[in-house]
Amino acid sequence: MHLLHLDITSDPACLKPVRHAVEAFCQSCGFDDKSTGEIGLVVNEAIANVTRHAYGGATDRPVQLRARYDDNVIEISLRDWGSGHDPSRCPPKKDPMVPGGLGMVCLRQLMDEMRFVPQPDGMLLTMKRKASLT
Repeated sequence: MHLLHLDITSDPACLKPVRHAVEAFCQSCGFDDKSTGEIGLVVNEAIANVTRHAYGGATDRPVQLRARYDDNVIEISLRDWGSGHDPSRCPPKKDPMVPGGLGMVCLRQLMDEMRFVPQPDGMLLTMKRKASLT
């Protein structure tokens, strides 16, 4: 089993280093370059959405990322202490040319499973993706 734990803030400056850490973790678990990039993109979009929606743009709030790879599946959890709004209840984006909403499209299309679990003081997003065997 492989583990990755990151405690960051909602500052957009954290996006690049977190994405690099998640991509390095994926590669160490044996994911191919395409899957690694897709998972990195999903994490990037999810954290950007936490900043934008859960924290209303605040850049100093906590975000906790936990990743675990076991039995050919990566599971990534993002925990925030924000609004508790469940974005999975929003209608799907219809026009990709209109800004906003693409993060959820990425989550739905690039991960095998995603689940938002409201917490008493925020939200927990759990995403899973199975590694392709080569």
